[in-house]
Amino acid sequence: MKRFNLPPLPYSYDALEPVISKRIMELHHDKHHAAYVKGANAAVEKLEKFAKGELEIDVRAVMRDLSFHLNGHILHTLFWPNLAPPSEDNKPGGRIGDLIDKQFGSFENFKKVFTTASNTLEGVGWAILYVDPEDNLYILQVEKHNLNHPASLVPILVSDLWEHSYYLQYENRRAEYVENFWKVINWDEVEKRLEKKEPVNPP
Repeated sequence: MKRFNLPPLPYSYDALEPVISKRIMELHHDKHHAAYVKGANAAVEKLEKFAKGELEIDVRAVMRDLSFHLNGHILHTLFWPNLAPPSEDNKPGGRIGDLIDKQFGSFENFKKVFTTASNTLEGVGWAILYVDPEDNLYILQVEKHNLNHPASLVPILVSDLWEHSYYLQYENRRAEYVENFWKVINWDEVEKRLEKKEPVNPP
């Protein structure tokens, strides 16, 4: 079975300041994302040894571990390129902009729905924009990392709402972090994922 690797950030640790601090990026990428990669590889190794009769395991528990850590790896692999240096007037263009206007009426309406999904998520997890094969857009909340891939939907924009992504800087002010998140979305990357409609293939 495949082993996974931590991909490098596509920019420097301080590239998203002042929206997301250098220290948060260091911890988020080098510690938290790295832990998901390590956990996914550990689960794969256990399942391989079980299949060969070399290890007795709780298969359901190990598969759940694999789902949790692998989905964490996949979502973070999507999350980093989703971000770019801050821009005060950061709005989508191209086909993604047209689809947002068509399906939500305006970018402001879309922003309202995605922001509300982010702020009302219970506990920790993600707000995710998906697209289906017919270019329909869906905004969904994902708690933790598990069960985050509805059939036929491809994630094209994700917002990490785990506390490690903002608490060091914003403390308990998630809404402030979410509002500032709009300044660092890489809409060119979202457009590319919309055009490809391919599942994320993590390294």
